[in-house]
Amino acid sequence: MTKVSARLKGARVSDQKARLIANQIRGKHVNEAIDILVFDKQKSAYIVKKLLKSAIANAQHNSGLDPNTLIISTISVDKSFTMKRIKPRARGRADRFFKRSCNINLTLTEEN
Repeated sequence: MTKVSARLKGARVSDQKARLIANQIRGKHVNEAIDILVFDKQKSAYIVKKLLKSAIANAQHNSGLDPNTLIISTISVDKSFTMKRIKPRARGRADRFFKRSCNINLTLTEEN
């Protein structure tokens, strides 16, 4: 069984939001997963779709696999760095807010 993977580090979307999309496509065929991601409106769906297409290209070019026989075996979303920013408020105060990011790992396997 051949495994092909792709990794994205520092995606500018929170891990919680990206995990919602990852749970929708885990264990699905590649073509079905792309259909799900194309019609999803979330920003993380676009990011995961680009990563999935990269993994498919890796499978074709590096391993010579047929993309119609690939399934998503594992997809994991982990926390990455958090940028801390300050927003000015009234009376000289400041509020802190966080710009979160995540790492996404995707592994494809060939269907038996």
